[in-house]
Amino acid sequence: MAIDPGLRRLALNTLLAAFPGHAAPDWAGELLAEGLAGHTLFGANVGEPEQVARLTAQLRSARPDALIAIDEEGGDVTRLGHRTGSPYPGNAALGAADDPELTRRIYAAIGADLAAVGINLNLAPTVDVNSVAENPIIGTRSFGAGPALVARHTGAAVAGLQANGVAACAKHFPGHGATVTDSHLELPTVDVPLAVLRERDLPPFAAAVEAGTRAVMSAHIRVPELTGDGPATFSRAALAGLLRGELGFRGAIVTDALEMRGAAATAGSIPRAAVAALAAGADLLCIGAVVDRALVEAIAAEIAAATGDGRLALARLEDAVARTAELAAWSATPRPAEPVDGDLGVEAARRGMIVEGDPAELRSPLVVQFVAGHSIAEGRVPWGLGPHLGGIEQIEVPADGTTPEALAAAAGDRPIVLVGRRLHSSPAARTLIGKLAAERPVGVIEMGWPSPWRPERVRVYVVTHGASLANGRAAAEALRLHHSA
Repeated sequence: MAIDPGLRRLALNTLLAAFPGHAAPDWAGELLAEGLAGHTLFGANVGEPEQVARLTAQLRSARPDALIAIDEEGGDVTRLGHRTGSPYPGNAALGAADDPELTRRIYAAIGADLAAVGINLNLAPTVDVNSVAENPIIGTRSFGAGPALVARHTGAAVAGLQANGVAACAKHFPGHGATVTDSHLELPTVDVPLAVLRERDLPPFAAAVEAGTRAVMSAHIRVPELTGDGPATFSRAALAGLLRGELGFRGAIVTDALEMRGAAATAGSIPRAAVAALAAGADLLCIGAVVDRALVEAIAAEIAAATGDGRLALARLEDAVARTAELAAWSATPRPAEPVDGDLGVEAARRGMIVEGDPAELRSPLVVQFVAGHSIAEGRVPWGLGPHLGGIEQIEVPADGTTPEALAAAAGDRPIVLVGRRLHSSPAARTLIGKLAAERPVGVIEMGWPSPWRPERVRVYVVTHGASLANGRAAAEALRLHHSA
């Protein structure tokens, strides 16, 4: 059955697609000309700034007000810096520094970087309160574990981004910080009363609304008292009731990627997930990273069919299109960029770092970086002290694939500096650190979400609150290891 052209265009106006490579395929531009709202860029789309600027100009030649989105949180989640690491610390370090004006300046700098290459929608900031320390997907992406702290930095981040003409998208509503599973892989459940949600998780979203955020992203998480058996992305009580009704948000509600199992597997398919999200009150649907024309057409066809079989009211679809058009119009309006201080990122990383002990006891060490995994949100981004060490030797080993004797032999008579992420959660790393520290001068640099754990007899303990390029330089400087190029 042929799709009605008018309904197809309306459906396309609610979709953010994606494509591989440094140049857009023909279909990406053709769909923009036919009504597609825009595209999300991922690391595979990003090379040099000049290339990204050419790519966004190519997309805008098909639709001048195209929404071109990206996940540029700074810190551990970066797309512009996916080959080197971000030049800015992430939210955890900014929360540790606890200077909202510094946070505003960092996000203004991120906004200026994005605007310079033609990106006008940042799927950031992350405003989840990381109330569960072992959260596998948020962690250092959060400003902290307290709602008041996160709220005041949320407002600053939104203001900084939008001052430079890049729309902010506060995420992940109604709060992903208390989850112990990853919504990329399954549907996490946060089983708490609404009163807890209102006290713990919602204040940052209220701050984002007050700051004028142009968008809010829904989370593929289940809060039984609010969303029933499905995710917030499919819940009218969450989106239309809580976000629009209670918090008074009037901008665009953007979904997290519908390809994620927390959405697609729950609905049965990506097209069905799109319909469920629109019906619940979402306006702009992120499809995900693996997208082709056939998938976009299948989603548009499903949305059109849903307006005829009662799953989606035409008025709701038209409302979504209107809100997306308003976001596109705001994002297409040029604004003068605030000048960026080139050392701002490192300055912020220094201020968000904790140094315990005397670095003078660790002169000319062997640096040992423990192999660490990465979340799907982060991807494989370089991290650690490597780029900042000059002639100081660094080796990389899995904590459970080496021994204290092997590391001691590699170090000879040198001190050892051990670098890792969430070291407290690795029994192998804790054992290695303890045995080495009993025999020689040892320093530890924790670059993940921190914990109260402190190893005995360690001479220096550094907490960076993140693993960006800026965090790595600040840590190397603190231990007097940094060599300028």
